[in-house]
Amino acid sequence: MSVSACLQVYVIVPAAGRGTRLGGTPKQFRLLGGEPVLIHTLRALSGCPEVDGIVVAVTKDAKAHRFYPALRVAAVTGGGATRRESVAQAMRAVPLTADIVLVHDAVRPFVLEAHVSAVIAKTRQVGAAALAVPVSDTMRYGQSGRFGRTICRDDLYHVQTPQGFRRSILAEALALPDTGATDEARLVQELGYPVAIVPGSRTNMKITTEDDWALANQYAAMQDICV
Repeated sequence: MSVSACLQVYVIVPAAGRGTRLGGTPKQFRLLGGEPVLIHTLRALSGCPEVDGIVVAVTKDAKAHRFYPALRVAAVTGGGATRRESVAQAMRAVPLTADIVLVHDAVRPFVLEAHVSAVIAKTRQVGAAALAVPVSDTMRYGQSGRFGRTICRDDLYHVQTPQGFRRSILAEALALPDTGATDEARLVQELGYPVAIVPGSRTNMKITTEDDWALANQYAAMQDICV
């Protein structure tokens, strides 16, 4: 086996969520500029030359659809009841030749190729890395409709995806008992591994609410991604 074959990069895209906060069609399959959000996300990831393949985890009913033409989708797997289960399912379809595995939210369609490349490079250096942007707003605790104490924002970040890991580290993290971690970086940190910060962009938004959806349509129009 050649050295280059041992240095592949794969991306896992967990896309089995139901998107209950938006209601209706799951947000990853909502049409943005005439195509499902997931297609835009896959196209953005496929544009990174270092990415050798993508594994998408979807619900059983979505597996029957042909959402993935002309993209670097190597496999489509079933998803689980949770994000972690979906990532674990997809991990089984990642070839052993991949030593770096990224995980990216299905509903972050505006990720930049340069940022994907930066996560890959930092992961090779450190073992784990994630995009993030510093918190710029004033942060305060709140309870019962009133503000509490102010939190120093100097060391606070909005964590994004993709998040990258050496394959062995991610596999070890996914084998842990479920602790309710909301992303893979947290799982890896629970094992004691450092996760490097890679500067991201505020345009790498995650579509979660109706306000996000409205903003995503504005971004799509500005970037002329309509088909």
